[in-house]
Amino acid sequence: MKDIIPVERIENRIFIIKGQKVIFDKDLAELYGVGTRELNKAVTRNLFRFPADFMFQLNKEEFSSLMYQFGTSSWGGTRKLPRVFTEQGVAMLSSVLKSRRAVEINILIMRAFVKLRKVLASHKDLIYMFRKLEQKVGRHDAEIGLIIRAIEKMIDQNKRPKGKIGFLADK
Repeated sequence: MKDIIPVERIENRIFIIKGQKVIFDKDLAELYGVGTRELNKAVTRNLFRFPADFMFQLNKEEFSSLMYQFGTSSWGGTRKLPRVFTEQGVAMLSSVLKSRRAVEINILIMRAFVKLRKVLASHKDLIYMFRKLEQKVGRHDAEIGLIIRAIEKMIDQNKRPKGKIGFLADK
């Protein structure tokens, strides 16, 4: 099953839109080996299986913004606004498409989502560790500042002209 499609190829097709990790209908159709039109027909026949948190259609502004971000449309001359599927929507697709390849691809896609989730979690851990380090460094900066000011005071005291020690004798 791993010979079908490398996980990295799937990971590159996961985008974050409206704060959700999603895959475009065109990309899913390509992965499943069906046409985008056929995939969307199967979804339309089973819309009750795809609530808004499983699948949603991009509006014109979102779609044009994505086309602008990517430079040119990677979806070609699309007539309809694309649908995007969340992880749960992708899981539901295997029951709608009902082919062995759909099940195998679904497993790979689920693994890609899990891997992405782990990567994002490790980034949160790194951010937390950097913040703790920053706090420590901040405290050390204050302590180092105190030490520097004490040294400067000592240097200032050494710069003062000292009077001569002893007595002056009159002749």
